[in-house]
Amino acid sequence: MLLVRPETPADAAAIRQVTAAAFASAPHSSGTEAAIVDALRAAGALALSCVAEEAGALVGHAAFSPVTTSDGAPGWFGLGPVSVRPDRQRAGVGQALIRAGLATLRDQGAAGCVVLGDPRYYARFGFISDPALRYGDVPPGSFQRIVFRGAPPAGEVNYHASFDIA
Repeated sequence: MLLVRPETPADAAAIRQVTAAAFASAPHSSGTEAAIVDALRAAGALALSCVAEEAGALVGHAAFSPVTTSDGAPGWFGLGPVSVRPDRQRAGVGQALIRAGLATLRDQGAAGCVVLGDPRYYARFGFISDPALRYGDVPPGSFQRIVFRGAPPAGEVNYHASFDIA
């Protein structure tokens, strides 16, 4: 049975291992995903960190961190990285993590969340592409948002400096 819960300090090493393994052969990987999660945690910018556990073993992780928008819209978060152990990918672990994280953000009063990823995958959670919202030179369809309350933001989105790890 899959258990999704908030991370604890004891989970950090397992999160690092799962994240490194999940992105090891991903074509879009920068190879820095585990370091990004560690840096977000160290900076106090890991606003929500969910883990998935099966039979006492950590099999997945989803990170949510605050983002800023050029129009100053408050209460927005970025989803990612999302990591699932390779032998548990395509088994609903990532979906469970994302759904739980989005529900928690919504319950905590967040305005919304953005994500960079495959629109066909993220549409199932309610994410949509919005041409009024940009993230660097990312193609418009790959950067998406979901609104929980209020008006959608517009302009450029900036993630925490931890994402700038080279």
